Amino acid sequence: MHDDRALVEARLKRVLDERIRPAVYPASVPLTVEAWTAPGEPVPVEEGLAAVHEPVKVGDAWGAPWATTWFKVTGEVPAEWAGRTVEAVLDLGFDERMPGFQCEALVYTPAGEPIKAVNPRNQWVRVGSPVAGGERVEWHLEAASNPVLLGDNPFRPTWLGDKDTAGDEPQYRLERMDLAVFDHEVWELIQDLEVIGELMLELPVEGGRRWEILRAVSRCLDAVDLQDVNGTAAAARAELTAVLSAPADASAHRISAVGHAHIDSAWLWPLRETVRKVARTTSNMTNLLETEEEFVYGMSQAQQYAWIKEHRPEVYAKVKKAVAEGRFVPAGGMWVESDTNMPGSEAMARQFVHGKRFFLDEFGIENEEAWLPDTFGFAGGLPQIIKAAGSKWLLTQKISWSQINKFPHHTFTWEGIDGTRIFTHFPPVDTYNCSMLGREIAHAARNFKDKGVAKHSLAPTGWGDGGGGTTREMIAKARRMKDLEGSAQVVWEKPADFFAKAEAEYPEPPVWVGELYLELHRATLTSQAKTKQGNRRSEHLLREAELWAATAAVRTGFPYPYEDLDRIWKTVLLHQFHDILPGSSIAWVHREAEATYARLRGELESIIEAAQRALAGSGEGELVFNAASHTRSGVAAGGAGVPAVTGSVELTSRTEGGFVLDNGLLRVEIDDRGLVVSAYDIAADRETVAPGAAANLLQIHPDFPNMWDAWDVDEFYRNVVTDLTDADSVRVLASDPAAASVEVVRSFGSSRVTQVLTLPAGEKRLDIDTEVDWHETEKFLKAAFPLDVHADRYASETQFGHLYRPTHTNTSWEAAKFEACNHRFVHVEEPGFGVALVNDSTYGHDVTRDVRTSDAGTTTTVRLSLLRAPRFPDPETDQGVHRFRYALAPGATVVDAVREGYRINLPERRVTGAASETVDPLFTIASDAVAVSAVKLADDGSGDVVVRVYEAAGARARTKLRVGLADVTSVTATDLLERPLAEAPSYAVEDGEVSLSLRPFELVTLRFSR
Repeated sequence: MHDDRALVEARLKRVLDERIRPAVYPASVPLTVEAWTAPGEPVPVEEGLAAVHEPVKVGDAWGAPWATTWFKVTGEVPAEWAGRTVEAVLDLGFDERMPGFQCEALVYTPAGEPIKAVNPRNQWVRVGSPVAGGERVEWHLEAASNPVLLGDNPFRPTWLGDKDTAGDEPQYRLERMDLAVFDHEVWELIQDLEVIGELMLELPVEGGRRWEILRAVSRCLDAVDLQDVNGTAAAARAELTAVLSAPADASAHRISAVGHAHIDSAWLWPLRETVRKVARTTSNMTNLLETEEEFVYGMSQAQQYAWIKEHRPEVYAKVKKAVAEGRFVPAGGMWVESDTNMPGSEAMARQFVHGKRFFLDEFGIENEEAWLPDTFGFAGGLPQIIKAAGSKWLLTQKISWSQINKFPHHTFTWEGIDGTRIFTHFPPVDTYNCSMLGREIAHAARNFKDKGVAKHSLAPTGWGDGGGGTTREMIAKARRMKDLEGSAQVVWEKPADFFAKAEAEYPEPPVWVGELYLELHRATLTSQAKTKQGNRRSEHLLREAELWAATAAVRTGFPYPYEDLDRIWKTVLLHQFHDILPGSSIAWVHREAEATYARLRGELESIIEAAQRALAGSGEGELVFNAASHTRSGVAAGGAGVPAVTGSVELTSRTEGGFVLDNGLLRVEIDDRGLVVSAYDIAADRETVAPGAAANLLQIHPDFPNMWDAWDVDEFYRNVVTDLTDADSVRVLASDPAAASVEVVRSFGSSRVTQVLTLPAGEKRLDIDTEVDWHETEKFLKAAFPLDVHADRYASETQFGHLYRPTHTNTSWEAAKFEACNHRFVHVEEPGFGVALVNDSTYGHDVTRDVRTSDAGTTTTVRLSLLRAPRFPDPETDQGVHRFRYALAPGATVVDAVREGYRINLPERRVTGAASETVDPLFTIASDAVAVSAVKLADDGSGDVVVRVYEAAGARARTKLRVGLADVTSVTATDLLERPLAEAPSYAVEDGEVSLSLRPFELVTLRFSR
């Protein structure tokens, strides 16, 4: 049989494009258009409505980058259109190839009521169905002329990413502003032909179903009079009735479609524009819900609901109504769809605390799923956090982007570092912007890896990022595929309904243990260093603010700043969004983030200072406050006192040039190049630095990935490396019994680095303070530490514990992890000896095995990733001065690494006060292997005290929690939202202590009522 599918396909495309689509609007009249451009930033709606507009016309240019233009359109429905459906067609100059990432507008009535948005593939506004004729039309469009940054030549450096550098050239031209008759029958014919034509292309050539469809399409096209499409559309549709009504096979794959618009909370636009994007999209979706009975729309990110509640209350009222009806579904239970690799333990927990609490308070809804379709990989500590927040499911799509290894499952159980398991689904449709194309639905069914034991998958359906969400066309296509032979079956469902069905049909799915590593976007662990430093510093300042405010509240009656801490936490959580913290947003976003972090730092420092002043009392002495999780210098964790000073440091000249620093525990040799050539652990009687190598070696690589500049570092960057060994100066900066410091200054390229290497008394640790005045482009700066340790794996801190990664590359899975994430430490160990590298603000790193120069053994090199210089989307990424602190700790166990990680991120604070006094901690842990993650007052304002602890060594622990509260009436184990757990051990205070028995990496939240 001759396969003439290509001929029918070509005929179908031409007839659709040139005859049938234009016939959807068979008659039109132009609207009168006027415009006013707001000076500067967007204005309130009432100001835009009241402004004096000037006449404009179709074809006129408009819209400087980031400007807002208010269009006023007016017209009258012709009397002869009575009884017909009429819509306005409003084309601002859209590029339909890119449904988001360009201009968009929200349409208002003259009274300021939002109706819906117009977007590239959603350009209509309904006037009436039917109209009486003669109706006056007046609408106002708040149009944002956001520049196109991902156009025909993506990843090219551009200055459009900041209003200060974008210029004022108009970006768009008005294309169409009409009233038009809408022919519903022709529109339905288009949906019929698209669904059945797309299905035909996906069916096997040898199957009878494909031929049946091909003949039906041919008959349909024969029935269309190309000079009278509107008059023959019904007859043409009749030719497709039989093929569209044939039911699906019983074995057909089942797809749960969830209306969706993935709106990045910032990315190629600033935060203020996301507020408007959310308002536009939710207006579209509530409008669509009014006419499409089967449609269900899901929206995540509590922050986005909070924005429209604050800035667009009229839109929020419609959202609340739709939520109450069960059609508009709050999803995910997080404050934002955050990065999950870099946020610290408490921050990751608070994403769920604040997100779930918002949905509970606003809607009475308890989310059981985590919804993170676009996050760049998932840390191994996340399953325990999801469960501790009262959730049990996870959805993501992003792992399908991995470049090297194909993930083996779509539905599976994910096991975290502590053994917690979460039912997880990766939609096989491989997109979070499904548009119900036949090829997408067919791909989902073919691609699904769990055939034979499961048949359900999920498809997030709709245009995101300003594309307008789900369209009426997508709903029409899904309706046709609900029960269609040859296709997967599509039904609109809530995420929770999908998960319940998927879990029921697959009670014993395969288990994946450990992190879900994305083999892409690895450079997001380094790009925009100041954003990452702002996040790390804010997390630890929040820890201090909560700790000292709670302690002062209990000890002195200090007023606990509930509202301020709540607001600051939400701001920090917002900036952990997966395009802000990862450094992949435009310059405007990161410029604002730096200013925001500076403001938050000032606020938190004020809270800390006030609480510590209340605790310190009056006097001329000095108290040292220790906010870390372990005792140091004799001052208890979470308390204050007078530190004990022990030991001394000796600094001498090195025979070969350079200096030797010795404190009796550690002897460090710094050569005349300013490199660490020896770090000798005196007690262990062994060297730390690999033979013939030098540590704290700065290395620079060319860094020009194949695409996604701010996101990616490709493995070939390692092919070329320059060791920065030349020093401008190496000199003694300070030398006294308490500490000895050597300063090293280097120049390279257009940049300069100053490092201060300090050996403190009484500590087996070399501190390194680094200042880089960075003016390179497309370069990658690393700090290398070759260690004389034979290890086939290393530990990397993550939320509430650490995970192990291999140092070797036996398989492609291991080789793919050539850049990975750590929090405060990396720890490398062979039996009997370990080394920790701790930091105060870096996340990216790599660890490799190297051949020893002196014998046949291997050593291990740990490298911290300090700075990059990509040029897209911010052409000046990381230019300027940066400061980093990191430290080398020879002879360290994992517990030592935990302690040192806390220490470097939580410096001691010295406060003038009653020197004879001490501030007793509210809680003290007897075991160094158990860390305190948070001490705070309960969020409900009851005055209860909450402490969260976790086992940090990866082993079982039995220990005592010493309670510094005199009036405890009860102790309750709670979830992260501080609600009693239904199934939990019973705790009690006996002799001022609570007995704890923890599994490896287990976190426990205890609430003490007083």
